[in-house]
Amino acid sequence: MTLQIWLAYLAAVFVISGTPGPNMLLAMTHGIHHGLGKTFGSTMLGLLAGLAVILSISLGGLGAVLLASSHAFEVIKYLGAAYLIYLGIKTWRAADSALETNGRPDADDAWARFRIGILVALSNPKAILFGVAFFPQFLDPGKPMAGQASLLLLSFVLIETGWMCVYAGGGAKLAVWLRQGGRMRWFNRASGGAFVGAGLLLGAFKR
Repeated sequence: MTLQIWLAYLAAVFVISGTPGPNMLLAMTHGIHHGLGKTFGSTMLGLLAGLAVILSISLGGLGAVLLASSHAFEVIKYLGAAYLIYLGIKTWRAADSALETNGRPDADDAWARFRIGILVALSNPKAILFGVAFFPQFLDPGKPMAGQASLLLLSFVLIETGWMCVYAGGGAKLAVWLRQGGRMRWFNRASGGAFVGAGLLLGAFKR
């Protein structure tokens, strides 16, 4: 691809990745509860792994197959919506004492955060649509696909990582303020409501 096309792709991904959604909300929430270090070392790795799987599937052609099968797409959609709603209810009910920014790293907790990250990333079938409809616009069919696809994926991962650090880092800075009074309780409820809302919107989403 030409430099102009790649720069246009970077600009588009920068805006799309920075838009608040379940992935960024999870990064910010875990940044508040666990700090930037733990979020970067587990939650964000899970989110990026899930996104890499979805985009690789889309670029590999399986995404088009899933879109062609309305039943398969609906199953994935409703499973993803159900998980987001479950996560929202769990977040809503989280105790005020859930802050762990000063705690020691725990292997089990790190695995749990990684698992939540990858499940949230995989829960949104709209990413399949994104991969099938968006990425091919920047590929030159007259040139080798592997190099172009690798460049697009690497660029996407780097930009997505940067935005996740922004959200998680901002959340970590909010942690001190949220410790005061009953603010954490209200934040948990707001975050839980946002996850539930995302799940409901996903359930109502039509291709």
